Amino acid sequence: MAKFSVVIPCFNCADTIEATLASVQAQTLADWDVICVDDGSSDDTLAVLQRLAEAEPRLHIMSQENAGPSRARNAAATTAGGDIVAFLDADDVWLPGKLASVAKAFAEDPIADAVFGRIAFFRSHDEGDATTSTVRPGRAELTDFVGENPACTLSNLSVKRDAFLASGGFNETMRFSEDLEWLVRVAAGGMTLVATEDLHVRYRTSEGGLSADLQAMHQGWQRAVASAEGALPARKMAAAEATHLRYLARRALRTQTAPRVGQALALRGMRLAPLAFLGGGHRGPLTLLGCLLAPVLPARLRQHLFA
Repeated sequence: MAKFSVVIPCFNCADTIEATLASVQAQTLADWDVICVDDGSSDDTLAVLQRLAEAEPRLHIMSQENAGPSRARNAAATTAGGDIVAFLDADDVWLPGKLASVAKAFAEDPIADAVFGRIAFFRSHDEGDATTSTVRPGRAELTDFVGENPACTLSNLSVKRDAFLASGGFNETMRFSEDLEWLVRVAAGGMTLVATEDLHVRYRTSEGGLSADLQAMHQGWQRAVASAEGALPARKMAAAEATHLRYLARRALRTQTAPRVGQALALRGMRLAPLAFLGGGHRGPLTLLGCLLAPVLPARLRQHLFA
């Protein structure tokens, strides 16, 4: 039985899944198997998976009618044989030492239920990484997740299988922030989540961005952090929301979203908790300035400055 079961939900990812799986095969720790769940793809995803499985006996394929990534992840985790479930999205890639780093973190803190690391963001495999995330190493607190989620993406999360199943899995009714909802829920419930400073994931970003998506992301955030409202005072929740609005405002600046959208997000965050919005070193003031100047900044320059 493999130590790690890698779970990859797959929907119309024929162009990226081969590189994603190659990054698993390149791991320095080889004690793993992979479960790819085809979520009713309409492109050649399933055919690509079947071709890859012929050459990789550790690759297993499941299929379901299109029901979303949360149901795909939950179904795969239920059937996984590994002690640890490592989630990976079908357009991201892992650094070669990812699983070895996770195994080390679990060994160093046997009480840990889940582990995450740092992330590098990229747009194309032909380009370098635009930026990398930061984490506070060691055991994470509930407050770490309600503002700017340091795990960033489920491609960065590895969970002991028994702990994940006991949590009830991901909320299958959520389209946005289902990963954050799980993190906040389990952190509030006492699960031990540990961060390591090792770089684990290269996360594919997109220049696309619609104001409706940002609004839905904010609504998803509000739903995701609802389980923390009884555990944290109102002022900390307000500060966390302002921090999240700053993140969305930066996202608006680096995408093709209309300038007024970023302005509205920034001003809402400033009204809610100005010190929290302007905190985080230079990030807050620059985000506010960028949103105010966005109408007169060329779109390409705006995207470059806030990549």
